[in-house]
Amino acid sequence: MEYFTLWNGIRMPALGFGTWTLRGQEGREAIRTALEVGYRLLDTARMYENEEAVGQAVKDSGLPRQEIFLTTKLWQPSNSYQKAREDIDRSLRALGTDYVDLLLLHEPYPESAEMYRAMEEACRAGKARAIGVSNFNEKEYDALVQQCEIRPAVNQMESHVYYPRLALQRAMAARGTRMQSWAPFTEGRRDVFHQPVLLEIGRAHRKSAAQVALRYLIQNGIAVIPKSAHRERMEENIAVFDFTLSGEELAHIGALEGPASLFGWP
Repeated sequence: MEYFTLWNGIRMPALGFGTWTLRGQEGREAIRTALEVGYRLLDTARMYENEEAVGQAVKDSGLPRQEIFLTTKLWQPSNSYQKAREDIDRSLRALGTDYVDLLLLHEPYPESAEMYRAMEEACRAGKARAIGVSNFNEKEYDALVQQCEIRPAVNQMESHVYYPRLALQRAMAARGTRMQSWAPFTEGRRDVFHQPVLLEIGRAHRKSAAQVALRYLIQNGIAVIPKSAHRERMEENIAVFDFTLSGEELAHIGALEGPASLFGWP
């Protein structure tokens, strides 16, 4: 596993496991399998309605809490300072832990500044080791930074070979904020797994197109959180740290970039 060091010194796995849509017993089993495979970053959110499943899977795994990097997120229903304070504690209870490693604001909201203030308070109290945002473009990010006291450690964004957002990644990095991709495979909007350029480069390294797509983002300084409910795909996704893309290969993949989001984000 490779790690990225956040501005406050915390080491975050470069590759984690996304849990969106994983719920109930089936979800718990998939998350526990991911931990068995070797994943140590689990990404959840109040919006996903699966914090309890994630927490139970962590407990069932038998792994020490400090070995697992837990991320969760506040969203629109927590749209005030007081609601955010209450929902941070609610998330901790659901996860069965007294702290998360990363607490994010799920999207830009009119109440972002006061919600983030509650997150800063949680960080100072030890309830979150790091805090950040998700789906904030550069303008929205700058507006928040002007009002906050603790700089966001992470901005979790749509990022994939068709829309990697490398300029935004560089802008975030210059401000001390790490980008993390929540859609490294486009969630089915484009067929990454059979993309000819990725397949050709993958053959040279004895890797799949999916592995090349993940490696491209990681080598560009972008953390990734792919999701799968299948063990064989989990094992494939995590096996991306034993090869390196050349400058020429990075440029060929970079040529796949399109002009706009595949999800309609502004």
